[in-house]
Amino acid sequence: MGKFTSLIERLTRGRGSIAQLIYGAGAVLLAIGFFAIPIYFLLAYLRELSQAAYIIVGALVLKSTFSIRELRRVAHEVKGLLIADNFPRARAAMRSLVSRDTSGLDKPLLVSATVESVAENTCDSFVSPLFYFILFGLPGAIAYRVVNTFDAMIGYHGKYEHLGKFAARLDDALNFLPARLTSLMMAVAAFLLGKRFLATFRVILRDHAKTESPNAGWTMSAAAGALDVQLEKKGHYILGDANSLLLPETIDASLRIMGITALLWGLLCFLVEVVYLAFVS
Repeated sequence: MGKFTSLIERLTRGRGSIAQLIYGAGAVLLAIGFFAIPIYFLLAYLRELSQAAYIIVGALVLKSTFSIRELRRVAHEVKGLLIADNFPRARAAMRSLVSRDTSGLDKPLLVSATVESVAENTCDSFVSPLFYFILFGLPGAIAYRVVNTFDAMIGYHGKYEHLGKFAARLDDALNFLPARLTSLMMAVAAFLLGKRFLATFRVILRDHAKTESPNAGWTMSAAAGALDVQLEKKGHYILGDANSLLLPETIDASLRIMGITALLWGLLCFLVEVVYLAFVS
């Protein structure tokens, strides 16, 4: 997918904004077809051939749409580097989590950026793929991952603004419901971890609209409320209340909330699938 995106970037080099917009939209739709349609036919074939093969391959393909494990690894790496006061390496590691310039971030802002990334990717990396799997099966989960990957690579302002605009807007639309569901489940997860549900929910309602993204503010404000901290991107937004310090250990707390949220969502989706299968059978 990265090579495909690079090809599209080369094809649109020097072209106007309208041409970039058309190329970008075409690239996303082509990639969705390229990745999702073969999966559909492969699984249909395996279902007729062997139920065991169908389940195993389906589970592996679904797992490929999640990226929580890598997110957790990088977050732990950043935490360790911050504890060791190795800020240059921590800033370098942060580049795989956020698109912002990390060169001038101090320790609290590095913690904040990591917590924000964990919160936002709780939705992008687990809740949304499973949401579209429940609605449309594996092709739905794959299609979502294609759109989300394009958005992450070229869907931000700057060099690829017009090329990535279609992917960015489509990603916003696809994450509209999952982001709000994730924020609610994060509040429940905070309650299960001994934190205040209502206080978390108040922060969500107050601060969710402060970010440029129509979705990221929901999960990031949920994390800010649950952890009782203030998350900040300089010059862009401030979420939550600074009642607790932003420490490397705050990253661990955000990962615990992510883990409980993923567990709750997984259980809920499992129950929905059981009820659906019982109903249709």
